[in-house]
Amino acid sequence: MTREQYILATQQNSLPRTEHPHFYPVGIYGWRKRCLYFFVLLLLVTMIVNLAMTIWILKVMNFTVDGMGNLRVTKKGIRLEGISEFLLPLYVKEIHSRKDSPLVLQSDRNVTVNARNHMGQLTGQLTVGTEGAVFGHSVETPHIRAEPSQDLKLESPTRSLVMEAPRGVQVNAAAGDLKATCRKELHLQSTEGEIFLNADTIRLGNLPVGSFSSSSSSSSPSSSAPRQTIYELCVCPNGKLYLSPAGAGSTCQSSSNICLWS
Repeated sequence: MTREQYILATQQNSLPRTEHPHFYPVGIYGWRKRCLYFFVLLLLVTMIVNLAMTIWILKVMNFTVDGMGNLRVTKKGIRLEGISEFLLPLYVKEIHSRKDSPLVLQSDRNVTVNARNHMGQLTGQLTVGTEGAVFGHSVETPHIRAEPSQDLKLESPTRSLVMEAPRGVQVNAAAGDLKATCRKELHLQSTEGEIFLNADTIRLGNLPVGSFSSSSSSSSPSSSAPRQTIYELCVCPNGKLYLSPAGAGSTCQSSSNICLWS
């Protein structure tokens, strides 16, 4: 190639081209960019609020590695300290209070404790309300007492009340009266021992008064006889007690009208 041809070829390559190249922008611009920044800011604010709420809940509920609030998880079970409230049923095996501290169960209405067998059937029930404690079945306990300066009352409104023990039942009222009332019959039974009543005065009220005569038949006392003020306590063969006018000897008769018609 001659020098003139080389110069001509280089001048043609250096001439400006009439075609313009196309440029493609890379990235997000305009309203898309503003929306992206808005959502990122909203996500950041939400994360900060959630973190603050989580820290506040942990602080208020007193969360620790051992539990939360008054609840502590130990090797022996769950331990509650202070006042706790349960809104749903609670199923536990044992409930103990702290040493030398009482266990208090409080409710706006009644407090009911149910005992069920492995089949789910109700075997025992304890209900504490305004009138005292109501037991659905039998109760086994070594001691029953009332609060200081309060009366203790054992009552069965519709059925019978039975107290029994293999070595005896002791009922003691240290500073008050002891009263046993029933609608039908009151049984005091000792199978191997005796029933011992020890008091300065033993009163049996509303006992019927039987009649006595020198003969074996019963008759009403004469109206001309002086008013009788002393009576003898008699027992019928069936165990019923009655009073008989006292005399020089015993006036109790097995053929008394009280024993015949009882």
